[in-house]
Amino acid sequence: MDLKKRTFAKALSWQIIGFAMMVLIGYVTTGSLNAAGGMAVAAFIAGTVTYVLHERIWERIGWGRLVSLPDENRNIAP
Repeated sequence: MDLKKRTFAKALSWQIIGFAMMVLIGYVTTGSLNAAGGMAVAAFIAGTVTYVLHERIWERIGWGRLVSLPDENRNIAP
């Protein structure tokens, strides 16, 4: 299970990459840096919120996870 800070850091790093791509694509398609920046900011905010919610929901779903077995070599006092 990830801490909320880790989930947010992952979302932020991914969105920074997406932001750069969105500015580039927006600029190429519109020819306007202002329009490209506006689209990128909107996508950055929406994408970050959606990613964090998506990650937190999946943290609660156990499907597809491997269950770690206890180490039989450890001495555990009763």
